[in-house]
Amino acid sequence: MDCSEEKKQLIEEAGLFFEKKYKFSPLVARIHALMILSSNQGHTFEEIMEITGASKGSVSTSLNLLIQLQSVEYITNSGDRKRYFRSTKKHLKNTLRESLDRIHEEMRLTERFNAYNCKHNKQKFIKNESIGLMFLDYLKSQEQNIKETIAKMDNFLSENAS
Repeated sequence: MDCSEEKKQLIEEAGLFFEKKYKFSPLVARIHALMILSSNQGHTFEEIMEITGASKGSVSTSLNLLIQLQSVEYITNSGDRKRYFRSTKKHLKNTLRESLDRIHEEMRLTERFNAYNCKHNKQKFIKNESIGLMFLDYLKSQEQNIKETIAKMDNFLSENAS
């Protein structure tokens, strides 16, 4: 399986990013990147081994983790016993949902911080304004943006379901 130099470089760059962002092992991160950069037909297990240069056991373990995380799925073609691995159509939507969960938790804590500081550290509020309230406004705008994007993705996926 040929993999262009451009694709290899992007897999490496994205792999480094995914290692940091998700705390993935280098191989999991690179397989995740490979799946994102591949067609909807996906790659066979053997192709993934060839592209990554990794062992059968390492690729198997990495794919199983990505399947558990709902980042990767596999399909089979009729008359073909091979499994073809690819990114799930929902992997970016799932990423947004995780971001939304983190924002909700941060909003909850920020509201508690603001209530405490309003009661016990009034000097942090000038004309009923504070950095904490500004940050809460930012979080609310991010929440709204993510919700709108998820709704757009849902519409796109339902309109283009195949």
